[in-house]
Amino acid sequence: MITGSQCRAARALIDFSRERLAISAGVSIETIVHFERKLAKPSEDDVFALQSALETAGAVFISDNGRGIGVRLKFTKSEAKRISILENEGGIVASDRVP
Repeated sequence: MITGSQCRAARALIDFSRERLAISAGVSIETIVHFERKLAKPSEDDVFALQSALETAGAVFISDNGRGIGVRLKFTKSEAKRISILENEGGIVASDRVP
């Protein structure tokens, strides 16, 4: 389950307004406002709908892995391929450590 802060951060990352998220998730704008401002806890179904809509739009939620919870953007297949090409461009293989 995501938190209100994660919801707010994910919306910013994927450039979704509350209105757009409300339509995508099928919940009211007031539910999103109260969730993000920690004024009320929506039902588990509403939180799941919000999380699903945000993930479909490109957000990836990070659970507590010892370094805290968070959210990031996922890469598309073409972006991952371009990154792979850049990472494997010639040059001497060496340590990434900076002296």
